[in-house]
Amino acid sequence: MQALCRDCLTQVHTDRRCPACGSPRVTAHPELFDLSIAHMDCDAFYASVEKRDNPALRDKPVIIGGGRRGVVSTACYIARIKGVRSAMPMFQALRLCPEAVVIRGRMDVYVEVSRQIRAMMEDLTPRIEPLSLDEAFLDLAGTTRLHGEPPAVLLARLVKRMKTEIGITGSIGLSHNKFLAKMASDMDKPQGFSVIGRAETLDILAPQPVGVIWGLGEAGQRALADVGIRTIADLRRWDRDDLIRRFGSQGMRLYHLARGEDTRRVARDHTVKSISNETTFAEDIAEIDILDGHIWRLAEKLADRAKAKGLAGRTVTLKLKRNDFRTLTRRVTLPDGTQTADRIYRTARALYDRMDHPRPYRLIGVGISDLMPAGEADRETDLLDPQARTRRAAEDATDRIRARFGPDAILKGRALR
Repeated sequence: MQALCRDCLTQVHTDRRCPACGSPRVTAHPELFDLSIAHMDCDAFYASVEKRDNPALRDKPVIIGGGRRGVVSTACYIARIKGVRSAMPMFQALRLCPEAVVIRGRMDVYVEVSRQIRAMMEDLTPRIEPLSLDEAFLDLAGTTRLHGEPPAVLLARLVKRMKTEIGITGSIGLSHNKFLAKMASDMDKPQGFSVIGRAETLDILAPQPVGVIWGLGEAGQRALADVGIRTIADLRRWDRDDLIRRFGSQGMRLYHLARGEDTRRVARDHTVKSISNETTFAEDIAEIDILDGHIWRLAEKLADRAKAKGLAGRTVTLKLKRNDFRTLTRRVTLPDGTQTADRIYRTARALYDRMDHPRPYRLIGVGISDLMPAGEADRETDLLDPQARTRRAAEDATDRIRARFGPDAILKGRALR
């Protein structure tokens, strides 16, 4: 049995306590030192950063998110025990965990911590595919010769460095492809290290609900349930051609993933195609003043993400879901692209004003696409809006103040609606 102590990094031959240091944190698997595709996922990332920076929060439930009409961005594990989950309406989260400490996110701090973690990954391999600020795929094939240690040891050292040097913990999933590595990283959080080997792939997948398939949302799961497919074993009983006839190109993907087959490579230059944010309301909303406040907050959050990535978008999209669940989408392409909250908001609001509004809404979203480097955006001067340049300068000044004193240092009046 191949085994590794995750505390002292000794390669051992037992699945019990480490004979070198006595730690019970031993990971053992027959293929442990033969696998090289990994997924690293930080544990409750935003909340962990806040607890690191404020030790008084260590033993308290912490929720990162907005006001009572907002949604949960993330929650620490103490709050999760009470049932709080990401994307849950804040009023519902506080009903489940009324003692929670609610904190508005500090995106600039999270971005900087993410950069520090990325630098540690770069020390191991150049083949890194970030999925977000707090998770990434790593391909460690061939690194044993370079570092003199198998990928499993390198990954254990990575999360140990993260905890010691940055104060952030992470969970590792190790397997032979991306689908299974990501699935493994969710199997033992927080501070987990899970392995799915080739020999056990089919047996591990069989009883899993189809929801473990990456990218299969609630609508997709309902479509599968309608034909009696609820587990991977159910899915595996379908013939490939029948799946394709029923579900189109998605059917082919489902057929292969149900068998643990995923040929996608870890792509270092994975291109972000769009950036978007949306919010689901606790109650349906028709009042334009309230909706306007939501459009502004979404635009501001979207701009923060775009600025963190050094990107801008030529196309601005507004998404609305009515109370009859019909989704309306409108978009417009700008001549030069933008990453400013002011311009994204004004463009999205103009799209809203051109729509008919016979029903109240249950969801609203704003996004940008057709992405480009930020340095090439916001260059054109709008002759019909002579104040545009002044507002851009004010937004730049606001960004600098928030970076120094925190995201709540300056709030626009419309953000309070």
